[in-house]
Amino acid sequence: MARLKETPSQTAGPYVHIGLAPKAAGFDIFEHEPAWDIAGAEAQGERIRVEGIVLDGTGEPVKDVLIEIWQANAAGHYAGGYGSGGDGAGGEGAGPVEPGFRGWGRTISDFDSGEWGFDTVKPGAVTAPDGTRHAPHLNLWIVARGVNMGLNTRAYFDDEEEANAADPVLSLPELAPRADTLIARREMRGNLAVYRFEIRLQGDGETIFFDI
Repeated sequence: MARLKETPSQTAGPYVHIGLAPKAAGFDIFEHEPAWDIAGAEAQGERIRVEGIVLDGTGEPVKDVLIEIWQANAAGHYAGGYGSGGDGAGGEGAGPVEPGFRGWGRTISDFDSGEWGFDTVKPGAVTAPDGTRHAPHLNLWIVARGVNMGLNTRAYFDDEEEANAADPVLSLPELAPRADTLIARREMRGNLAVYRFEIRLQGDGETIFFDI
Protein backbone atom coordinates (compact mmCIF):
# COMPACT_ATOMS: atom_id res chain seq x y z
CA MET A 1 0.00 0.00 0.00
CA ALA A 2 1.37 3.42 -0.95
CA ARG A 3 2.29 5.69 1.94
CA LEU A 4 1.11 9.26 1.79
CA LYS A 5 3.71 11.95 2.28
CA GLU A 6 3.47 14.33 5.19
CA THR A 7 1.70 17.58 4.33
CA PRO A 8 4.21 20.47 4.31
CA SER A 9 3.84 22.83 7.24
CA GLN A 10 2.77 26.39 6.55
CA THR A 11 2.76 29.61 8.49
CA ALA A 12 -0.35 31.72 8.85
CA GLY A 13 -0.92 33.58 5.60
CA PRO A 14 -3.44 36.13 4.38
CA TYR A 15 -6.34 33.67 4.65
CA VAL A 16 -6.19 33.77 8.46
CA HIS A 17 -7.98 37.13 8.35
CA ILE A 18 -10.63 35.89 5.96
CA GLY A 19 -11.38 32.94 8.22
CA LEU A 20 -11.06 34.59 11.64
CA ALA A 21 -11.73 38.28 11.00
CA PRO A 22 -13.65 38.43 7.71
CA LYS A 23 -14.99 41.98 8.03
CA ALA A 24 -11.49 43.39 8.54
CA ALA A 25 -10.42 41.47 5.44
CA GLY A 26 -13.21 43.07 3.39
CA PHE A 27 -15.85 40.34 3.69
CA ASP A 28 -18.95 41.74 5.40
CA ILE A 29 -20.76 38.43 5.93
CA PHE A 30 -22.06 38.75 9.51
CA GLU A 31 -24.69 41.16 10.84
CA HIS A 32 -22.79 41.12 14.13
CA GLU A 33 -19.30 39.78 13.62
CA PRO A 34 -18.24 37.60 16.56
CA ALA A 35 -15.18 38.30 18.69
CA TRP A 36 -15.16 42.10 18.56
CA ASP A 37 -17.16 42.86 21.71
CA ILE A 38 -14.96 41.63 24.55
CA ALA A 39 -16.64 43.11 27.62
CA GLY A 40 -20.21 43.92 26.63
CA ALA A 41 -22.30 46.96 27.47
CA GLU A 42 -23.10 45.90 31.03
CA ALA A 43 -19.55 45.15 32.21
CA GLN A 44 -18.51 46.94 35.38
CA GLY A 45 -15.12 48.53 36.00
CA GLU A 46 -12.86 51.00 34.24
CA ARG A 47 -13.23 51.24 30.49
CA ILE A 48 -9.81 51.14 28.84
CA ARG A 49 -8.22 50.91 25.43
CA VAL A 50 -5.22 48.69 24.70
CA GLU A 51 -2.99 49.50 21.73
CA GLY A 52 0.29 48.22 20.43
CA ILE A 53 2.42 46.88 17.63
CA VAL A 54 4.18 43.60 16.88
CA LEU A 55 7.81 43.90 15.78
CA ASP A 56 9.95 41.28 14.05
CA GLY A 57 13.58 40.49 14.79
CA THR A 58 14.79 43.51 12.82
CA GLY A 59 12.46 45.91 14.62
CA GLU A 60 10.07 46.23 11.66
CA PRO A 61 6.29 46.16 12.20
CA VAL A 62 4.51 42.91 11.36
CA LYS A 63 1.46 44.07 9.42
CA ASP A 64 -0.70 40.94 9.16
CA VAL A 65 -1.04 40.01 12.83
CA LEU A 66 -4.14 38.56 14.44
CA ILE A 67 -4.35 38.64 18.24
CA GLU A 68 -6.86 36.80 20.39
CA ILE A 69 -7.57 38.14 23.87
CA TRP A 70 -8.85 36.32 26.97
CA GLN A 71 -9.47 38.21 30.16
CA ALA A 72 -11.31 38.25 33.46
CA ASN A 73 -13.87 40.91 34.33
CA ALA A 74 -13.21 43.67 36.86
CA ALA A 75 -14.00 41.24 39.70
CA GLY A 76 -11.38 38.76 38.47
CA HIS A 77 -13.89 36.26 37.07
CA TYR A 78 -13.64 34.57 33.67
CA ALA A 79 -16.77 33.85 31.67
CA GLY A 80 -17.52 30.20 32.44
CA GLY A 81 -14.63 30.01 34.90
CA TYR A 82 -11.28 29.70 33.11
CA GLY A 83 -9.98 26.19 33.68
CA SER A 84 -13.29 24.99 35.16
CA GLY A 85 -14.50 23.07 32.14
CA GLY A 86 -16.98 25.83 31.38
CA ASP A 87 -19.24 25.23 34.37
CA GLY A 88 -17.88 28.19 36.31
CA ALA A 89 -17.29 26.13 39.45
CA GLY A 90 -13.93 25.55 41.04
CA GLY A 91 -11.71 26.76 38.24
CA GLU A 92 -9.30 29.66 38.01
CA GLY A 93 -11.21 32.93 38.15
CA ALA A 94 -14.52 31.18 38.83
CA GLY A 95 -17.43 33.45 39.69
CA PRO A 96 -20.31 35.41 38.18
CA VAL A 97 -19.84 37.75 35.22
CA GLU A 98 -22.12 40.43 33.84
CA PRO A 99 -24.67 39.59 31.11
CA GLY A 100 -22.96 39.83 27.74
CA PHE A 101 -19.42 39.62 29.14
CA ARG A 102 -17.45 37.30 26.86
CA GLY A 103 -13.97 38.01 28.11
CA TRP A 104 -12.71 36.95 24.69
CA GLY A 105 -12.13 38.71 21.42
CA ARG A 106 -9.91 39.29 18.41
CA THR A 107 -8.10 42.23 16.89
CA ILE A 108 -5.92 42.54 13.82
CA SER A 109 -3.16 44.93 12.90
CA ASP A 110 -3.61 47.77 10.46
CA PHE A 111 -2.32 46.47 7.12
CA ASP A 112 -0.37 49.69 6.50
CA SER A 113 1.08 50.62 9.90
CA GLY A 114 0.99 47.37 11.86
CA GLU A 115 -0.80 49.09 14.75
CA TRP A 116 -3.57 47.20 16.57
CA GLY A 117 -5.97 48.06 19.37
CA PHE A 118 -9.16 47.11 21.18
CA ASP A 119 -11.56 48.46 23.80
CA THR A 120 -12.50 46.57 26.95
CA VAL A 121 -12.66 46.90 30.74
CA LYS A 122 -9.62 46.59 32.96
CA PRO A 123 -9.56 43.07 34.45
CA GLY A 124 -9.25 42.41 38.15
CA ALA A 125 -6.82 40.13 39.96
CA VAL A 126 -7.59 36.43 39.45
CA THR A 127 -7.56 33.79 42.21
CA ALA A 128 -6.23 30.43 41.02
CA PRO A 129 -7.62 27.12 42.38
CA ASP A 130 -4.63 26.82 44.73
CA GLY A 131 -5.43 30.22 46.23
CA THR A 132 -2.59 32.18 44.60
CA ARG A 133 -3.48 35.61 43.26
CA HIS A 134 -2.52 36.61 39.72
CA ALA A 135 -2.18 40.33 39.12
CA PRO A 136 -4.63 41.91 36.64
CA HIS A 137 -3.58 40.89 33.13
CA LEU A 138 -4.68 40.07 29.61
CA ASN A 139 -3.93 36.72 27.97
CA LEU A 140 -2.85 37.16 24.35
CA TRP A 141 -2.40 34.67 21.51
CA ILE A 142 -0.52 35.97 18.46
CA VAL A 143 -0.52 34.52 14.96
CA ALA A 144 0.95 36.00 11.79
CA ARG A 145 2.78 35.17 8.60
CA GLY A 146 6.14 33.71 9.60
CA VAL A 147 4.86 32.38 12.94
CA ASN A 148 4.66 28.57 12.69
CA MET A 149 2.70 28.18 15.92
CA GLY A 150 0.61 30.71 17.80
CA LEU A 151 2.52 32.55 20.53
CA ASN A 152 1.04 32.96 24.01
CA THR A 153 1.92 35.84 26.29
CA ARG A 154 0.42 38.12 28.96
CA ALA A 155 0.04 41.87 29.26
CA TYR A 156 0.18 43.22 32.82
CA PHE A 157 -0.45 46.87 33.80
CA ASP A 158 2.24 49.26 34.97
CA ASP A 159 -0.06 50.94 37.50
CA GLU A 160 -0.53 47.68 39.44
CA GLU A 161 2.92 47.68 41.07
CA GLU A 162 1.93 45.94 44.32
CA ALA A 163 -0.07 43.20 42.60
CA ASN A 164 2.64 42.73 39.96
CA ALA A 165 5.32 42.30 42.63
CA ALA A 166 3.35 39.42 44.17
CA ASP A 167 2.28 37.80 40.89
CA PRO A 168 3.49 34.16 40.70
CA VAL A 169 4.56 34.58 37.07
CA LEU A 170 6.25 37.99 37.17
CA SER A 171 8.08 37.03 40.38
CA LEU A 172 9.77 33.95 38.88
CA PRO A 173 13.55 34.54 39.20
CA GLU A 174 14.26 33.21 35.70
CA LEU A 175 11.89 35.78 34.19
CA ALA A 176 13.22 38.77 36.13
CA PRO A 177 15.64 40.03 33.43
CA ARG A 178 12.81 40.20 30.88
CA ALA A 179 9.72 40.69 33.04
CA ASP A 180 9.47 44.26 31.76
CA THR A 181 8.46 42.88 28.34
CA LEU A 182 5.11 41.83 29.88
CA ILE A 183 4.15 45.31 31.11
CA ALA A 184 1.68 47.59 29.31
CA ARG A 185 2.22 51.33 29.88
CA ARG A 186 -0.67 53.60 30.86
CA GLU A 187 -1.35 57.07 29.50
CA MET A 188 -4.45 59.22 29.51
CA ARG A 189 -6.13 60.31 26.30
CA GLY A 190 -8.69 62.79 27.51
CA ASN A 191 -10.77 60.80 29.98
CA LEU A 192 -9.81 57.44 28.51
CA ALA A 193 -7.01 55.29 29.95
CA VAL A 194 -4.91 53.84 27.11
CA TYR A 195 -2.36 51.08 27.69
CA ARG A 196 0.48 50.64 25.23
CA PHE A 197 1.88 47.12 24.77
CA GLU A 198 4.71 46.37 22.35
CA ILE A 199 5.35 42.76 21.35
CA ARG A 200 8.78 41.80 20.01
CA LEU A 201 8.99 38.41 18.33
CA GLN A 202 12.80 38.12 18.34
CA GLY A 203 15.99 39.99 19.08
CA ASP A 204 16.73 42.58 21.74
CA GLY A 205 13.85 42.98 24.15
CA GLU A 206 12.09 39.83 22.91
CA THR A 207 8.74 39.42 24.66
CA ILE A 208 8.34 36.49 27.04
CA PHE A 209 6.18 33.78 25.48
CA PHE A 210 4.66 30.85 27.37
CA ASP A 211 4.67 27.17 26.36
CA ILE A 212 1.01 26.36 27.05
